[in-house]
Amino acid sequence: MAVYRRTYTSYSGPLTPTWSRSLVLFRYSRRKVFRSKFQTGLFVLCFFYPLACLLIIYLANNLSFLEKFGNIGAAFSIDNKFFLNFLFVQGVLAFVLTAFTGPGLISPDLSNGALPLYFCRPFSRAEYVLGKASVLVILLSQITWVPGLVLFAVQSSLAGAAWTWDHLWIAGSLILSSLIWIAILSLLAMALSAWVKWRIVAGALLLAVLFFGAGFAQAINAVMRTQSGHFLNLFYLISTIWTSLLRVDSDRAISSAEAWVALLGYCGICLALLVRKVRAYEVIK
Repeated sequence: MAVYRRTYTSYSGPLTPTWSRSLVLFRYSRRKVFRSKFQTGLFVLCFFYPLACLLIIYLANNLSFLEKFGNIGAAFSIDNKFFLNFLFVQGVLAFVLTAFTGPGLISPDLSNGALPLYFCRPFSRAEYVLGKASVLVILLSQITWVPGLVLFAVQSSLAGAAWTWDHLWIAGSLILSSLIWIAILSLLAMALSAWVKWRIVAGALLLAVLFFGAGFAQAINAVMRTQSGHFLNLFYLISTIWTSLLRVDSDRAISSAEAWVALLGYCGICLALLVRKVRAYEVIK
């Protein structure tokens, strides 16, 4: 259409609600995640242990069946330790899933210079980060606290109202414990994805944070004869909080309050790195 005719008009149709604009990023980013057969298979693999826990709950509530095997029924005790073990297994699987999924959220946009194309549209930086992070948050929720609540609901229906009221606090602790770990993994993965433009390198760094961080923490404790090295071990910090929330007695070198402060500090650092890197343009000196 020729401009000199001036017959063009602005768009007057319905506008997308502001609160739902970040869902566009979520929809396309999640679709990209499940294009990979490996990531899809890894996601399906994360449900094997919850299915095994479901079988254990069924066996634990059928004592007449277990009595045939002697004292083996004592091993099938559904209590706070059972859900703590569930958190440990699913927490490790969530970390592995994040290592393969998280680095591909932001790094392609940075390496291809796509951020100016996002921010020239009605997207703020907060909406961009929220849309990308929601992929990991929902993905990890589906393998952590959501199946955990299903297990709790099944146990409640089989054990009765008395067990439910006595152990209702486990459901809240399970949700809070999972959300803490999901927030840490999401922020850490997105921060590494923003600063390392190569997806494979970002995934390797994320795996190194867990495995090499734990080894480095043990080395510091052994050489310097201190317990301060545990602050560099993310899984030790989160397991300290998990044992505290699920009221499991454990001999930990640091307190749960110190673990809370350390993890909040890590989250603050990751958030600052994201704010520094996610912008419409970058000045290179």
